[in-house]
Amino acid sequence: MAGTGTVAAYGAGGTDSSRHDVAGEEAHELMESLDSFDEPRLSPSGQIAPGAYADAWAHIKNMPVTSGSWSEVTTAPYNEDALHYRDRSASNSGGGAGHSAGRIAALATDPTHQGVVYAGAAGGGVFRSTDDGRTWTPIADRLPALSVGALAVAPDGSLWLATGEATTASDNYLGSGVYRLADPATGSFSESDKVGGTELDSSSIHTLTFDKAAGYVFAASSHGVFRRPLSAGQSTAWTKVLAPCAGVGVSGVGCGVDSHYADIANDVAVQPGSDGTRLLANVAWRSGADYNGFYYSTDAGTTWKRANPTGAINPAEIGNAAFAYAADGSRLYVSMESPKLLDKSSGSGVYSVLAGVYVSQSGNANGPFRQIATSSTLSTSGSAMKVNEIGAGYQPGSQSWYDQVIAVDPQDSNHVYLGLEEMFESRDGGATWKAIGRYWNFGMPCFSYDPAANSCDGDVMHSDQHALAFSQWKGGTPELFVGNDGGAYARPTTQTTAGWRNLNASGTLRSLQYYSVRAGRMTDGSGEAVWGGLQDNGVSLLAPTGATYRGQQLNPDGEMVSPFGGDGGDQLVNPANGCQAVGEYVDLALQITDDCGYTASDDGSEDVITDIAPGDPGARFIAPFGADETDPNGLWVAGGQYVWGNTKTWSSTSGADWTKLYDLGAGHSASAVASRNHVTWAAWCGPCSKVDGTFGRGIATNHGGVWHQVNLPAAFPNRYISGLTIDPSDASGKTVYAVVNGFSRHWNEGPGAGYGHVWKTTDGGGTWTDISGDASAPDSFPDAPANAALVTRNGSLVVATDLGVFTNTSAGHWARLGTNLPTSPAVYLSPSPDGGQVYVATHGRGIWKTRTP
Repeated sequence: MAGTGTVAAYGAGGTDSSRHDVAGEEAHELMESLDSFDEPRLSPSGQIAPGAYADAWAHIKNMPVTSGSWSEVTTAPYNEDALHYRDRSASNSGGGAGHSAGRIAALATDPTHQGVVYAGAAGGGVFRSTDDGRTWTPIADRLPALSVGALAVAPDGSLWLATGEATTASDNYLGSGVYRLADPATGSFSESDKVGGTELDSSSIHTLTFDKAAGYVFAASSHGVFRRPLSAGQSTAWTKVLAPCAGVGVSGVGCGVDSHYADIANDVAVQPGSDGTRLLANVAWRSGADYNGFYYSTDAGTTWKRANPTGAINPAEIGNAAFAYAADGSRLYVSMESPKLLDKSSGSGVYSVLAGVYVSQSGNANGPFRQIATSSTLSTSGSAMKVNEIGAGYQPGSQSWYDQVIAVDPQDSNHVYLGLEEMFESRDGGATWKAIGRYWNFGMPCFSYDPAANSCDGDVMHSDQHALAFSQWKGGTPELFVGNDGGAYARPTTQTTAGWRNLNASGTLRSLQYYSVRAGRMTDGSGEAVWGGLQDNGVSLLAPTGATYRGQQLNPDGEMVSPFGGDGGDQLVNPANGCQAVGEYVDLALQITDDCGYTASDDGSEDVITDIAPGDPGARFIAPFGADETDPNGLWVAGGQYVWGNTKTWSSTSGADWTKLYDLGAGHSASAVASRNHVTWAAWCGPCSKVDGTFGRGIATNHGGVWHQVNLPAAFPNRYISGLTIDPSDASGKTVYAVVNGFSRHWNEGPGAGYGHVWKTTDGGGTWTDISGDASAPDSFPDAPANAALVTRNGSLVVATDLGVFTNTSAGHWARLGTNLPTSPAVYLSPSPDGGQVYVATHGRGIWKTRTP
């Protein structure tokens, strides 16, 4: 359910103990998951020059487009609490999250239109609701970046969208700047709505705030704080007004980190009642830097001073922080992460990195500040993260560098909401707190696997809170809207009883962030079962409505369900039997089911999912595995430090069924595997990021009968190899395509970046040819991170990238595949069971399919 690591840690050193007993792995695994996402895009240098995404998108707009269209597959509601999918060793069903969507990073309400709410998805664009969150419609699908950092309604009623999510996580896609929609209640965003120039391209933006009195809009971005006049023309540039490392807005402040982590602005707020002159910004890197601090301005952001907070806040401990002023500016509330605690927790049992929650009774940035909450006080407020509830190692604020937001009720300066992993509320200015949105019900005294004996209330929602917004519609009940890793929820601000309104139940907030997709035919002839691994939302299963298997009706309600919990990685599904599936938890922790994970009993007491993890010591967070394409029931392959083979396949009962085929080398981890006619190829990285040393990558194969490393030519990019596919027209297995992530040498700082994203060998790796085409030609492959490749039954090569899906029918000639796929990153490709369709998993807009080219 939560960020990562909410089910038992299967595989090497793992157990099958209940989820809440091992939840202490959560924060460590979240860090690992974000690194695994970041490394492919930043290797080998650790930095990408500004302009990469804008340049790639400009090229894509001029590319030819193939005929045909995509259809959205995952349109059904996703119920993570479905009654008969409650295997106790693998599922989070019963935890209380209910219907879920993907991560919501931003929320805004329209003050002039009753019931109109806007939700910004981490990788899926903007959704609008005109019925108070009950149903949603996407309104930004044609922008070049669907990663949302912030949403805000301006004084004139326009909706401003800042692209580039900014939770300081590494699966935050960079953005393409800021957009303004003049009529958001009825319109949709287009590229022509862009505000400013290229100043905020290739950045992430955490906050947009309007200073009506002074006439400015401010953006807190990964490159500092920017400002532009509200009355300026649409093309007027943004001006950087605060960047301590660069000496902008303030002087004499050290930096202490390299440029990749410099001048990260996490929040900016205008103090009400100051006639627009007083501003406060948090500029800080979560792991600590010399420039970390609070910065304030008394002239509407023209000049800045570094605050010296007094009282309970230690200036030397300032990390990622969130601000909330009372409506009259009389109080300033602060939630703050501690780099010192983050450093202390590294490599050990993580407990919490929350420095605390504080209040300045005067609203002054210098304080004095009084501490009004700690991790310990929050854990005893009804939290499910109390030590004796969730287990040692994971208390409130363990991920406060990632999930942290605070807000004050506009009608009551004592009424404060705090979002960490859970939601908390104080109605007395922080003197007392109550957990009003628990992490889950597991481990609580009220919980029972027997639904009839479960007495838990409705004060539970999906974990990891990121966005808060208040409605203030005339004549309506004031509400709080919450966005988290599982979508959106709401409740009246006057509510003191338990319960939330789940805004994901209609299935129209379609923002799910997939890592993978696979499909198999139902044996009853009802259609195809579609499985997918998700960020923070387990593994989804969409069976045809009315489908039956072994006498059980799998989907009577027309919903998607979640047989596996935690993070869902790669997937394997029997094309001839959609109820036979292998799902990856993390780190090659493989789990198998042959009945769709269906638990016939209400309490899930029967064991329907079995651990078959090989126990690899060096698998990546999302590790590759799959079936041999010509012998799917005779050989499976998987990759970590070792390449593994399994000949028992669907008869597997344990990790002992896997055999080591080849050692890729100490410190090396497989990034892609492919097998056909028992000829297997494996790409690897190691170290996988410059932070760990000198970046390395390679390819190994058993082509020719003996495992060996392939000698890659000097021209082959020194970047992350994210996908391999074997040409089915070559029975010998010597014709292989390799796709490369990241950007070319033009954007990737440092030597050896190379240009091409798609490479081909026809002689078993002896020679390689870049088939990306001439970079200057419109029918060449775009300079965009490539994630996966597939050769269709018709012989076409299809490649998924961060900016869409592309295909070619002859070397060097490329076109966009389809006409209507949202620009959410495409990360995984798989064929339908009959090969007539291609499925694509997007990281933010669910699963789609199109006719095979």
